[in-house]
Amino acid sequence: MVSRRHFLAATLALIALIALATGRADAQDRVNVVASFSILADLVRNVGGERVELATLVAPNSDAHSYVPSPADAAKLAAARIVVINGLGFEGSLERFIAASVKGARVVVATSGIAARGEGGRADPHAWQSVANAKTYVVSIRDALAAVDPAGKAAFVANARDYLERLDALDAEIRAALAAIPPARRKIITTHDAFGYFGAAYGVEFIAPQGLSTEADASARDIARIIAQIKRESIRAVFLDNVADARLIERISREAGARIGGTLYSDALTGAAGPAPSYIAMMRHNLREIVAALKD
Repeated sequence: MVSRRHFLAATLALIALIALATGRADAQDRVNVVASFSILADLVRNVGGERVELATLVAPNSDAHSYVPSPADAAKLAAARIVVINGLGFEGSLERFIAASVKGARVVVATSGIAARGEGGRADPHAWQSVANAKTYVVSIRDALAAVDPAGKAAFVANARDYLERLDALDAEIRAALAAIPPARRKIITTHDAFGYFGAAYGVEFIAPQGLSTEADASARDIARIIAQIKRESIRAVFLDNVADARLIERISREAGARIGGTLYSDALTGAAGPAPSYIAMMRHNLREIVAALKD
């Protein structure tokens, strides 16, 4: 005769096995998604939630322009059902690597439908620096996930709705904070030209010696022009960029007699312990740094 203790032990063991099997099934049922870089990955995470198995090619604190693909990255792409890229030329050679490595995955270009800024025939890819554009990214991600995983559509729609509400609050927060700064003061020097969409959306003029990519070299003429402009207009805010070479902005600061206000995050998030571990945290950090420098 089976004792009550043995019966309970057997029951608990059976429950554990069922839970383990269920956990494995859940993991197998998740949608494999690869995001090209950390900011996109955070948006996918907020929309996909537990129904997504997420991998990122360019890690936090890393520059997509200097990314070197690995065999492990090719394996991630081959296993993916959805690949999310920014587009507008941001990924550069990485986009060719993605195209060569995917095996039937749905490739989502997050900037589809966004009116690109740019000059000289070259698009500015940093569209996420406007919260309104980030909302477009979220809708594209939501729709792609729902198409690939119809059973999860309700979850994706609910997650996206909640996140879009948080983005609306963020947008209002940025506008309110900058409205307190006189328009004539809203001029900022940054390492490379990554904040054009932010400037257009929120009424801030960003001046950068480098171009749209961190691979671009600033000319001596551009540097001299910016130094003269800082002195002429008494520009208050000179900022480092987390993925660009700090020596350039340090030189400009030194020669112009301007103070470096801090670090702005443009093309990559930080790790969990840093000040910008998520898109919303990044935008809030940048806002605090900008407002503090412009108010001084």
